[in-house]
Amino acid sequence: MFACFFRQYLPVLACSRLPSSAPFKVIPRPNALPSPIMATRTYSSKSKARSTAELVPGSQQLLTTEEARSEYKKAQTKMFSTVEWYRKEVATFETRASGRVTPALLTPIKVETQGRDGEPLRLEEVATVGVKDGSMLIVTVFDENNLKVVEQAIYSAKLPNVIPQKQDSRTIRIPIPKPTVEARTALVASAQRLAEDARVQIRRIHQASVKKGRFQKHSVELDEFQKLTDKNIAEVEKILVHMKKSTTFR
Repeated sequence: MFACFFRQYLPVLACSRLPSSAPFKVIPRPNALPSPIMATRTYSSKSKARSTAELVPGSQQLLTTEEARSEYKKAQTKMFSTVEWYRKEVATFETRASGRVTPALLTPIKVETQGRDGEPLRLEEVATVGVKDGSMLIVTVFDENNLKVVEQAIYSAKLPNVIPQKQDSRTIRIPIPKPTVEARTALVASAQRLAEDARVQIRRIHQASVKKGRFQKHSVELDEFQKLTDKNIAEVEKILVHMKKSTTFR
């Protein structure tokens, strides 16, 4: 009973004893939490702001200027032409290594005709090429006056195992022997030399484009041009590997 009395009236009695002039003090609790501080949002100045293009992954970025896109397209076209040139040369090697006798064996031959200025003519422009008995090529010129220059062009091409034999005033025979292991190895070596020529040409195209564009170090443009170069060089390697597999020791 007394305990209830003291709990109910003691705070009132204590307060009634304070003088009216006594100052009122607030005693903070020892474990009181600090008042919350509102987070403020700060903004960078315009001079330090970064372009949102820098936040895009490199694999998704595009060339940033019209000049860069134009130069990229030119380099792409030139590199593609180099790869296609190499592809055609290797196709000729594969045909010769396989032992198949086709008119394509004489594709590299260029003919210097009399009285013609400028670029030499392709063999098919001055003669027809046929196959006889599956092992001999027959070259028939349109004009018998061109027989001698065609024969000389075949010699000058220095194609392995291609020796022209005059049959009449308009016809040349070319027996094609079966390729030996040594002949196939020589064709692969020729393909390797041309592959290196193609790589060098692709790298030159890359260097010329980068020099002309004056792109900054670590820029998107440099990455894209390097990817284009690597892609075309890899295609050259792919063609060479396929040629080795299809012709060596068959």
